[in-house]
Amino acid sequence: MAAKPQSLRPLASLLRPRSAYRCQQHQQQPQFRSYSAAPPGARLNGTVNYDTTSILNHTSKTALSNPELPENVRTGPTKSINLYTAVNEAMRHALQTDERVLVFGEDIQFGGVFRCTMNLNEDFGTERVFNTPLSEQGLIGFAIGAASEGMRPIAEIQFADYVYPAFDQLINECAKMRYRAGKTDMHCGGLVVRMPAGVVGHGALYHSQSPEVLFTHVPGLRVIIPRSPIQAKGLLLAAIACNDPCIFLEPKILYRAAKEHVPVGGYTLPLDKAEILKTGSDVTVVSYGTPLYTCEAAIQKAEKDLGCSVELIDLRTIYPWDRETILNSVRKTGRAIVVHESMQNAGVGAEVAATIQEGAFTRLEAPVKRVAGWATFTGLAYEQFVIPDVARVYDAIKKIIEY
Repeated sequence: MAAKPQSLRPLASLLRPRSAYRCQQHQQQPQFRSYSAAPPGARLNGTVNYDTTSILNHTSKTALSNPELPENVRTGPTKSINLYTAVNEAMRHALQTDERVLVFGEDIQFGGVFRCTMNLNEDFGTERVFNTPLSEQGLIGFAIGAASEGMRPIAEIQFADYVYPAFDQLINECAKMRYRAGKTDMHCGGLVVRMPAGVVGHGALYHSQSPEVLFTHVPGLRVIIPRSPIQAKGLLLAAIACNDPCIFLEPKILYRAAKEHVPVGGYTLPLDKAEILKTGSDVTVVSYGTPLYTCEAAIQKAEKDLGCSVELIDLRTIYPWDRETILNSVRKTGRAIVVHESMQNAGVGAEVAATIQEGAFTRLEAPVKRVAGWATFTGLAYEQFVIPDVARVYDAIKKIIEY
């Protein structure tokens, strides 16, 4: 390439990307908090070790010890699978046991973007597992019609970021159908809308959103977010059997990262009950989905440094959510922190915090705190800095203890 004229070199130097140089500077002098749960070179002040986290069941014994599982399942076999395989197995079981179940969406015949529907088309045929046109409002409209005729449709939105064109169908048709049906008893029970959601590290503006709170303003819908393979399988089967239409958001970063022992047979888990993952006496931390792993790492460090005892609760279903479990915990601990990946403004944390203020105000030792995504869209280069990390959750625990 010919050399640039001398007069253009200063301009070229100004236009040259400097991100690599800044990264080199950062690597030479790593900045991290002394209480970070990971060494200085670690990303995000702590990378989750999915091989050791207590949130996942690393043995068959721990998986089958869950008291929520049916007795016949607790005495059966398990196998170690990741989350997308658990989702696949749930749909496979539903297709095998209920002829009313249909599975459809954009490109799902070859397995979908995340391979959640692998081999379902080959095993159950194109009449029950099939592709749809690239129209979210169209495929949700079809799902509503199928559900109103007694089918159990499982509709896949390729990314949660793409669901917005279907809002009119979901809110004005799906959620309201039972309210206007009168004596016909027509409703959309059995309809499940699956969608991958959340940050994955390189999703940028259109593949990283967590829109769950937008659905929590809609009576008639259930909104569910699993944290692990065993939860994904049980909650998805429960959603398919439920007589309310369900929005089922799957944390896509966990599709392959989260792996644990899962019962081989079919089973359901309660859609209306939060789960206490760890008991504690000084602080209640409420979360759901991927941030639970961040919370666990922060709690371990905080308990070691501060000598406190922290209770960790997974909401699982964020609408309608289990108020009683949360209130009972906060009445015991006197302190509450709500953590979620979606934006803080008008988020799930705001509703949980308001409910705690109303139902447990006299037992509070400190104001309820929220640790959530910043109120901004997620640019590619800054994706990991928008969501809660270990340091932010640790800060919240430290401040609420010292209040």
